[in-house]
Amino acid sequence: MQVTADVDASPFSQRLRASTWPVHQRANHSRYMSALFGGELPLAGYTRLAVQYYFIYRAIERASDMMAADAIGREFVFDELRRLPSLERDLGHLVGPDWRDTIRPLPATEAYTARIAEAAGWAGGYVAHHYTRYLGDIAGGQAIRRLLEKKFDLAEEGVRFYHFDLIGSAPAFRDRYRAKLDQAPWSEQDHARVIGESTVAFEHNIAVFDELAAELRLTGP
Repeated sequence: MQVTADVDASPFSQRLRASTWPVHQRANHSRYMSALFGGELPLAGYTRLAVQYYFIYRAIERASDMMAADAIGREFVFDELRRLPSLERDLGHLVGPDWRDTIRPLPATEAYTARIAEAAGWAGGYVAHHYTRYLGDIAGGQAIRRLLEKKFDLAEEGVRFYHFDLIGSAPAFRDRYRAKLDQAPWSEQDHARVIGESTVAFEHNIAVFDELAAELRLTGP
């Protein structure tokens, strides 16, 4: 009984991270991400991911607009985090000036964005998807940025998605975000729902990565 009490007493942000760590690792070690970090992909292969991110972040940031009036959800709406303007500039560079007329979401991306819209009917569902994407981009996404800059000689255009200049110190921002997770007035049942939806969000990311790997004919583990 004491072990359970200790687990329950730990900050929610820690429990959320620990509970989603296995699926988080599966996403990081998916075939597509392994190829990206292994330097196997041409720039066009990364561009396909940036295209999917456009649709994903458009869905999340539409949900952010809806959450502005929610007492809990609005605590996780950060204008300084918005990625859509940066993605639009990146796609203009990576795809060309007619990018809006030529890009399409993969079926896995369509399923993901539909889930975001559905989950955002509750602040905890919105936060689950918001947390899964943005905190990962602020942290691990910087390794992708450095790789793209070095491999493809991209100074800023094409990798603006990974620039978080408006948040100040990244570690301090992540601490502030985790404090908001810990302070949100959710019950233990709510915590379980947020953890569950965060796991779903990671699974949707994996599905997108897997579909990209199939499209690009990536083989191997």
